[in-house]
Amino acid sequence: MASITKQIADTVTSVGVHAAYGDPVDLDGTTIVPVAIVSYGFGAGEGVEGENGEPATGGGGGGFACPTGAYVTRDGYTRFEPNTIALLTVGIPFVWVAGRSIARLIRAFKR
Repeated sequence: MASITKQIADTVTSVGVHAAYGDPVDLDGTTIVPVAIVSYGFGAGEGVEGENGEPATGGGGGGFACPTGAYVTRDGYTRFEPNTIALLTVGIPFVWVAGRSIARLIRAFKR
């Protein structure tokens, strides 16, 4: 089990920045570098199972990636262009929760 955990850790460590920034793509004189928020986690464990004292092992992992936009270079100028769909996907629930929280705070202070 320890060797599997070490292999996963080595793989994740070698990915590094390459997980968040994609390879540059050239299109008609414009260079595009995609950007994403990336998160992942892994876990493993072992113990004793049942009355027989048999060893038990287990593990799992998961990941998440959200494309946030791209760095675009045109005519010698580089700027970040956000992914508006991802911003709306994250922003709408945030605005809803913030609005509900503010409404509850106002209601609490009126009492």
